[in-house]
Amino acid sequence: MPINLIAIVLACAIVTAELRAQSVPLVYAVEHTGEDCPAPPLPELQHLPAVSTLPDPFAASDGSGRDTTLAGWRCRRVEILAEIQHYEVGQKPPRPDTLTARFDGDSLYVTLTENGQTLTLSSAVILPAGKGPFPAVIGIGRGTGSLPPELFSKRGVAQIAFDFKQIMSHTQTRGEEPINALYPGQTEMGAYAAWPWGVSRLIDGLELTQETLPIDLRHLGVTGCSFAGKMALFAGAFDERIALTIAQEPGGGGGAAWRVSETLGEVETLGRTSHAWFKESMFQFADAVDRLPFDHHELMALISPRAFLFLGNTDYEWLADESGYVSARAAHEVWKTLGVPDRFGFSINGGHGHCQLPEEQRPEVEAFIEKFLLGDTAVDTDVAIHPFQEVDYARWMEW
Repeated sequence: MPINLIAIVLACAIVTAELRAQSVPLVYAVEHTGEDCPAPPLPELQHLPAVSTLPDPFAASDGSGRDTTLAGWRCRRVEILAEIQHYEVGQKPPRPDTLTARFDGDSLYVTLTENGQTLTLSSAVILPAGKGPFPAVIGIGRGTGSLPPELFSKRGVAQIAFDFKQIMSHTQTRGEEPINALYPGQTEMGAYAAWPWGVSRLIDGLELTQETLPIDLRHLGVTGCSFAGKMALFAGAFDERIALTIAQEPGGGGGAAWRVSETLGEVETLGRTSHAWFKESMFQFADAVDRLPFDHHELMALISPRAFLFLGNTDYEWLADESGYVSARAAHEVWKTLGVPDRFGFSINGGHGHCQLPEEQRPEVEAFIEKFLLGDTAVDTDVAIHPFQEVDYARWMEW
């Protein structure tokens, strides 16, 4: 083929890819776009097939085939969501019957009423100078989670702190947590169903207070580290109104795949993780992880086609970052297949404390903030930093 013709073909391919990416939404206006999609079969453990490698994210739960289109992904997400809630964390409760919100001074107050009981969530808010509307980050524990506040403040991003203890404690007593008063029938619920529910209710509050709290609802982020990194990941996976998720050092039960972690050393495996964070019945899979109909590359993929940045720290074996790396490689295939590979990135290194962002990781965090909260499409978010060149991640991906 003549060189000029090759150049034309390549140019056309690039333009086609760019147009396709532009047609893929960066975020959605509702919490869950798949309400009309059918639920998958949810067999008991003994009826689930053993699958030693990572399950195919695009394969239908009933074995009827695979669909790699964006339209097909909308309902495939519903299947993965249903499986994760059924087998792992419990059902994320619905929006309560009554929800009101007000912004007063420097705090957002969201009052929730269900089952004749009332729960009020309060979140400290830091607004940039100006009139807004402002892009915003919901930080687990404090306004920016464990990320340096200046990364957001100097870019005019509002900071909203999520106090997870108002919903469920870190070491929950089943049936006795604040959320249980509203949903007394869901005592089996793990914290990673309850806490994302709280993040979603804060977003509801932001929707109701637009006149007094000028937040740009199309540019919301969520972030946290360690157990709060898992929390941010589940929140981003469960609510499609979140444009950018940054999960910092989430470890096992976060980005790391249960199946891969089983092959490593002293890491957070399914059998070793906290019982308070998950359904008690999940632990029946401790010696049968290969029978889970999903794995955590699919938890990460639930965020697709929205933006996600995974940060790791190899200095802490417990975090199972080799497993996180394999899982990230598998998850990235979903973004690539949907034509938006730049919306997923991972940066895994060492030489720094747990939940302490090193200078080496700042550029990728800044890039994702600027591109997906500030809308600078020229920023390069092609991030795949890791020390695992010798790891054969492809062997886990038979599909």
